[in-house]
Amino acid sequence: MKLRMTLAATAAMAVLATGLAAQDTIRIASPNQVTVLDPIISAAAGNIEAYGQLYARLLRKDADGTLQPGLAESWTISDDGLTYTFKLREAQFSDGTEITAEDAAFSLNRVSKDENSAYPAGFAPVKEFTALDDKTLQLTLEHPSAPMLSNLEIFNAGIVSKDDVETRGEAAFTTDPVASGPYMVREWKPNDRLSLTANPHFWREGLPKIANVELIEVSDDNARATMAMAGEIDVNRGVPWAQVAEVDGTEGVSVRLEPSTVLYLVMPNHSKPPFDNLTVRKAAAMALNREAITKAVTLGNATVANSTLSNALNFHDPNVQPPAYDPEGARKLLQEAGLEGTEVTLMITPSAEQIATLLKAQWDAVGLPTTVERVDAGLWWSKLADADYQVTTSWYYNETEDPDLAVRWALCGTCGSDSYYTFYNNEEVNALTDAALREQDEAKRAELYSRIQQITLEDLAQIPLYYSPFSNAYSDRVKGLSLTPSLQWTLEEAEISG
Repeated sequence: MKLRMTLAATAAMAVLATGLAAQDTIRIASPNQVTVLDPIISAAAGNIEAYGQLYARLLRKDADGTLQPGLAESWTISDDGLTYTFKLREAQFSDGTEITAEDAAFSLNRVSKDENSAYPAGFAPVKEFTALDDKTLQLTLEHPSAPMLSNLEIFNAGIVSKDDVETRGEAAFTTDPVASGPYMVREWKPNDRLSLTANPHFWREGLPKIANVELIEVSDDNARATMAMAGEIDVNRGVPWAQVAEVDGTEGVSVRLEPSTVLYLVMPNHSKPPFDNLTVRKAAAMALNREAITKAVTLGNATVANSTLSNALNFHDPNVQPPAYDPEGARKLLQEAGLEGTEVTLMITPSAEQIATLLKAQWDAVGLPTTVERVDAGLWWSKLADADYQVTTSWYYNETEDPDLAVRWALCGTCGSDSYYTFYNNEEVNALTDAALREQDEAKRAELYSRIQQITLEDLAQIPLYYSPFSNAYSDRVKGLSLTPSLQWTLEEAEISG
């Protein structure tokens, strides 16, 4: 059994190891909560951002998105694409014990096979992870998977201590998990903040540069803006579009629009009237002035979406388009089908109020009288999964630049999430999803994903609205920090000046 150091001793070593004073702290305020520290249990944004600091992965990405060695310093892939062999570097957990191939196999088998794994989609082709010796990990697949390497870098692929988890069970992830990433837990106050301190045994020598991090939960947008402008926080996660100019105009604070894979969309329920009818979906799409909606909601900071896939993803097709804005054509379509006056109920959460106002006005105008049903976020998710709605609006992002996970989440009817619970199910799209996953030729994959985008736009699986960047505010004293498209803070290389 591996021995664990006390939290206090480890925290003290963290400060000494980095050579930084204890007051060297960066404060990030976010509307997203940290609710669980087990990297396989949740796919919520607040948890994802914390996992990236607590748990290192086999591979990592540079700020420009280039895949680099992480805990695995090298790897080989068999000619048939079914066997991956990773050589692990010398590295330690935050308690000073060695990170072995057994730890990696245990961690990644949990992600791919454990019934409690919240998001195993990227590991669906996995047959097994096996430790061949202390520093050699073997991955065997049921079938080839083109994005397998990039999937090993996503948030839930972090390496945990097998001995610690088996010794403490679920308690290993309550308040003091053994970390493999750049930071470890100093103190966690649920519904308030997660305080982190530098991991003195982090494998990247000399990193992290900042000794302490506070992930502070502040749900109110105005409160976060006030804190940022007053210098009470160093980062404001998710500045609302209406506040961007004010916050950015504050001395010592800058708002950066950072690349993301976020896609905002209208989500029709294909399993019940009226949106099980393609004519209604097409009329609803033609009624929407998506350019005006994008400008009104984001004040011109986002890009009008042309596809059911984000424009930040590989194989995004810039040449496809949903039906053009044509309110007269939409009304005529409904009239000819005897569907004018079809009543629509739009389910929203409070954050979608502005979009809902615009959708309602434009649908009312073409003969789709719309009632807005307002629910809280918890009920929204419950009704969504139960297909207890007609149409809603939301967003999603993709963990990697590869489109496989996005397609499986939002467009594939047999991949586990019922096409983001729209219950869209096209057999050809399902088959193309599997073919694109297995295809190793980049040009052929591009053709497959182009076809998926064409079909899903013709079917109006969803109605794409806009591609949204991240809008985060940073104190000018923070250098080298950004939020990557995969919701990971680049904290280990960031610095604080002044």
